[in-house]
Amino acid sequence: MDTAVFKKTLRSETLRRRDALSPDFRAKAAHEMAERVDEFGIAKGTVVSGFWPMRTEVDVHPLMAALAESGARICLPAILDKTTIVFREYFPDGEMIDMGFGTMGPSETAAVLDPTVMLVPLVAFDGRGHRIGYGAGYYDRAIAGLHAKGILPRLIGVAFDCQQVEFVPDEPHDVRLAEMLTESGLRPFEPG
Repeated sequence: MDTAVFKKTLRSETLRRRDALSPDFRAKAAHEMAERVDEFGIAKGTVVSGFWPMRTEVDVHPLMAALAESGARICLPAILDKTTIVFREYFPDGEMIDMGFGTMGPSETAAVLDPTVMLVPLVAFDGRGHRIGYGAGYYDRAIAGLHAKGILPRLIGVAFDCQQVEFVPDEPHDVRLAEMLTESGLRPFEPG
């Protein structure tokens, strides 16, 4: 099967499973994930990128609040154009603007930061640490941009267990996740 067709099928099947989770289950899971903040071992002052959840993605607001309370600086992606995102500092009471795709991000007045830890949204992931998103490639390009600056961010996928699939086809530009956070906990992927 063609890789693009296979990824499209994976997206559709995985989103159907994620969408079937009840709002109560999703809210409880999000709070349980936030309670695991000590497991992250993130030093005070570390810049962590979160994300504004789309559709039925994990609501990382509780996790971002817990990370900020532990001393991390939080930033969110801001979409500049069809190919580029930057990460702007996020404060819960700061001005937010529509970024399209049902997401919000800090306004142009927020500081642009380079995260060293990234909470990465995704549609599906496999046991090797490969992921697929919605297909626009924003995160792949943002990570490549950080690499070009000499920054190798710690990549932590955030999803529900039902989003794990047997295999995600990977391409040369794809960057593997280092770890995965689900309602079952934070787990590392084997290097490779």
